[in-house]
Amino acid sequence: MLHVVHHADNMAPRPARGTFKFDKYYLVMEALRESGAPITEHAPEPMPREWLEAVHCPNYVDEVFRAEVPREKERRIGFPVTPQIAARVRHTNGGTWLAAQLARQHGYAANSAAGSHHALHETGAGYCVFNDLAVTANRLIAQGDATRILIVDCDVHQGDGTASLTAGRADIFTLSLHAEKNFPVRKARSSRDVALPDGTDDDGYMDALSSHLPDIISGFAPDLVLYQAGVDPHAEDRLGRLALSDAGLIARDRFVIREARSRGLPIASALGGGYGEDAGEVAWRHARSMLAMAEENARFDAPRQK
Repeated sequence: MLHVVHHADNMAPRPARGTFKFDKYYLVMEALRESGAPITEHAPEPMPREWLEAVHCPNYVDEVFRAEVPREKERRIGFPVTPQIAARVRHTNGGTWLAAQLARQHGYAANSAAGSHHALHETGAGYCVFNDLAVTANRLIAQGDATRILIVDCDVHQGDGTASLTAGRADIFTLSLHAEKNFPVRKARSSRDVALPDGTDDDGYMDALSSHLPDIISGFAPDLVLYQAGVDPHAEDRLGRLALSDAGLIARDRFVIREARSRGLPIASALGGGYGEDAGEVAWRHARSMLAMAEENARFDAPRQK
């Protein structure tokens, strides 16, 4: 059973300006529903303002809520923050929070959006408005749902915002596997960065992932994992520089789930990046990813609640 978080606001109308395409968020859910696999859909509440302000600058949060983000910040984000986008990002952030809560019950759950790992303290960036990974991790720890959280970021782009927002925290560990020469030009410092050369294929990627993730889990000893499961390391991705196949992405995702669940750890995934001229094919990459992770999770017992 795949427990997937989705909200109608995920498909906010495309702003008049900007290059980002929102089509895939609708198409991902269509693909999941058409797959014939057992899924349960869950609707998130909007992320409370005070949870966002605990991680992001309150002035910036206010700009987003009023849909009055300065033009220079909108340029960094990549699209204008309309009232519809403001509602959307509150629900996508609430989606990662809900996915984490569902993972604590079922072992694994997916957010059908978010993975907004470029958003920084005072601004968004790289198609990201609020950083759902950092906000969710902070809130889970603040209310005692977790004491140590591992954020695994396998998007092709470095999770610079997440690294910056959690820097110096002993209770949050950030692992980023990314293309060394891809966006952002100026990288932040994650707890551990694994920068991959252009053209890294399935075998090279899995060699890197398997060389780092098990040791990190054993050494850091988290009690919950958040996973940014971007599919943009795919060889045909428009913004990627790596060369993973469909099978390579699935092997990656199964490995991450297995490493967490074999240790009894709940794991929640967020959608992350995936770009291409064929939005339907990109959506299917995301859908196949979530279905494979749910299938892998089914091999393990549900985690014990704290």
